[in-house]
Amino acid sequence: MTSPLLLDDQPLRQDLLDHGLGKDHVDDKARRFAAASQTLGTSTPATLAFFVPGRIEVLGKHTDYCGGHSLVTAVECGFCVVARPRTDNVIRVHALDEGDHTEFRMGPELDVPTGTWTNYPMTVARRLARNFDSCRTGADIAFSSDLPSAAGMSSSSALLIATYLILAEVNQLESTDRFREHVVDDLTRAEYLGTHENGQSFGQLAGDRGVGTFGGSEDHTAILCSQRGYLGLYRYCPTQAVQQIRLPEGLVFAVGASGVVAEKTGAAQELYNRASLRVQALVHAWQRQQTSSAVYLADITSGGDRSIDQMRAAIEGGSDGFDTQELSVRLDHFLAEERLLEEATDALARGDVATFGERVDRSQELTDRLLGNQVPETRDLARLAREQGALAASAFGAGFGGSVWALTSDRQAEEFTERWRRAYVDADPVRGPTSQFFLTGSGPAAFPLHR
Repeated sequence: MTSPLLLDDQPLRQDLLDHGLGKDHVDDKARRFAAASQTLGTSTPATLAFFVPGRIEVLGKHTDYCGGHSLVTAVECGFCVVARPRTDNVIRVHALDEGDHTEFRMGPELDVPTGTWTNYPMTVARRLARNFDSCRTGADIAFSSDLPSAAGMSSSSALLIATYLILAEVNQLESTDRFREHVVDDLTRAEYLGTHENGQSFGQLAGDRGVGTFGGSEDHTAILCSQRGYLGLYRYCPTQAVQQIRLPEGLVFAVGASGVVAEKTGAAQELYNRASLRVQALVHAWQRQQTSSAVYLADITSGGDRSIDQMRAAIEGGSDGFDTQELSVRLDHFLAEERLLEEATDALARGDVATFGERVDRSQELTDRLLGNQVPETRDLARLAREQGALAASAFGAGFGGSVWALTSDRQAEEFTERWRRAYVDADPVRGPTSQFFLTGSGPAAFPLHR
């Protein structure tokens, strides 16, 4: 078990800096960790503390659950989580920013409500109890986050992962033979946690309802595997690290959260799942026509033009309640996004930021037209970012609300961000006042604090 966290002001700040957070992000984090520790009671030092970041999906929109690729990075905003083990199976979670808390008992039959933040910690507790008979020790947990919620930056996945990290530690889960038979590194750990959300089984670790979304493990991979200063290119199903690309010197991300809420357990869930279900329908159509055992769209399209033509023939007449046009457009988007991702990644790796920006523009355009997950506010944010001088800009995440990233020079970042914010407020007086903007480098993966 990690050593007790002593929330002395300067050592805590230094610990955050040593793990790779920028100076501009440290002071606020220290205050949040201190507040979380005080919530649990100051008489005894907190035993555990983790920082768990959100993420930017640079490119690869709705590709992970298809078995495709995505280019991702962690941000320097996220969850400051403090916990203390208990001697029973009770889990108490305090959400400081919400002014809310929940209490429940860890067990395989835990009844988990949907439509609220409590879905995520409770789903983790239930899944771990179902997968591991020895996992029954609870904890008192408190968290505070500077990550905009329901804004496409994986705040929900970050909370799920934070809960897992606490419960895995207090139960010594990762030292058990059963765990090690299934999870061998950070990539497989991210895959396993992806199944906590989508409800799928992971080897012999049986699935359940999950949180209600049919996604992949992109978010979990970015949060657990990112490297400071790099963008990670990954392929999914199973998750494979393809390439780490250094963010060009002197560039940072500005992020604009549109103010349009996109909660994956709320109204956006049905729309999000529809994009995923269309991919499932494509695969089902293929399986009915072919003897292939392929279960992911990327495995089918990797066969080249002949396989793609066979897929188009297989969806004549529709599949799983979706018509031919819907399925054809979904296929077109996946093929285009995979191609643009490869071209953009190659350009960035050789330092050709202009070409990278052009490919990102095309991805944004096709995502809007083919995937259909954009709203007027994210369209405006991406367009306005480019008009204000961003080197590249795109909406990201599940869509149907959320955020846009913009790549800009670090020397002009604050001025750019303010121009961008003002332009957005002028364009949308309703959403503008509820929007949020911040700057971030390519941040580190989730990490424990030991001081």
